[in-house]
Amino acid sequence: MHCGYAFFDLDHTILPFDTQALFCNFVLRKEGWRRVYFVWYLLALPLAALRVLDIRTMKRVFASYLWGMRQDTLELYVAEFLETDFAAALYPSVVAEIEKNRDEGRMLILNSASPEFYLAGISQQLGFDHFIGTDMKVEETMPFLPHIEGPNNKHAEKVDAMRKHGLIPPDLPMVGNSWAYSDSSADIPLLSIAEHGVMIHPGERLQSAGLEHGWRTMTPPRPYNGKWGGRRAMLLQALGLYRLGKF
Repeated sequence: MHCGYAFFDLDHTILPFDTQALFCNFVLRKEGWRRVYFVWYLLALPLAALRVLDIRTMKRVFASYLWGMRQDTLELYVAEFLETDFAAALYPSVVAEIEKNRDEGRMLILNSASPEFYLAGISQQLGFDHFIGTDMKVEETMPFLPHIEGPNNKHAEKVDAMRKHGLIPPDLPMVGNSWAYSDSSADIPLLSIAEHGVMIHPGERLQSAGLEHGWRTMTPPRPYNGKWGGRRAMLLQALGLYRLGKF
């Protein structure tokens, strides 16, 4: 019987990377020819900057590195990735927070904008009770632009999704005996619905909101320095050139 809730974002919260980029890095190191996707992804970036293409569409364009991959191969890669690169990248202190909330009897909900095709394995690996992500469809052979069913699970969509799935009460502005963890100002709605908020390496906007609400800050060690170091790591991962080391 659960006696509260703990909501966790994934990317840059439970680990110091964008998991989509880290998994792309894993796949490209297996099949280097897939780096060709980066050509049309770069061509799409100016259209995204002009807001001709939205984030949901850009997520599909980025996932085109999976074009032509068989479902069974993708599932094997996900399983291996979770046991290796993903497991090595986790923040031990944030994993300890997951375990602490579990021990205190709260329902653990992994709530991420990442594709659900690897969130299921992450949820099981870390012992979450439920997971919610962006519903990117896995087909027998992956198409050029994978289909996304429903919204990109970001901003207030995360809270709406939990209500839609009946995981939290539908009409409460704040859920009692609850904790929320995130690194991003996009998750201010998620943090605000919890009684207690925890920020992971917050930027200025999130830090400002956190000061107003009294949210706690965590700064676990990460393998790069600052915002630009994180962007460099993401670029290398998008090209399959990142080597994950100990930190």
